Amino acid sequence: MFLEMRVFGITIDPFTNAPIVILKDLEEKNSLPVWIGVLEASAIAAELEKIQFSRPMTHDLMKNILRNLDISVDRIEVSDLKDNVYYARIHLNSLGNPFVVDARPSDAIALALRMSSPIFVDTKVLDKSKTVDMRAEDLKKGRGSKDLLDMLEELSPEDFGKYKM
Repeated sequence: MFLEMRVFGITIDPFTNAPIVILKDLEEKNSLPVWIGVLEASAIAAELEKIQFSRPMTHDLMKNILRNLDISVDRIEVSDLKDNVYYARIHLNSLGNPFVVDARPSDAIALALRMSSPIFVDTKVLDKSKTVDMRAEDLKKGRGSKDLLDMLEELSPEDFGKYKM
């Protein structure tokens, strides 16, 4: 079963300094932290803040190509989590012909934001994300994924600074 979610904000993993995009369901009962790269975080943040660049960035280019070819993004899905790697699919439609492409969640989310397309997460991914493996260095320091997940659950919109929605 899939649950519609939205981008709640972007934060930084306090242990690794890696960016995390936070998805929350529409009722804000469930959240999903997805670790992403710096460039992808920048692309998502730029769209959240409606920053316009003089030349199109990669996801803007994708949006322009899809629109010029009359292809819509019906939805994106964060569809799986295996070995701490998230998987996503982009559901496209070309003149009534639906098709699906595999994507990294960060790219799918950046495109969905630009195309005003809904974001869905498989509830199995939500369940799996609650048991993310702890890193060896965190175990040595007495910190684990439970600490981070607890911290993420307690975040408020004000904790996201200029990247909140």
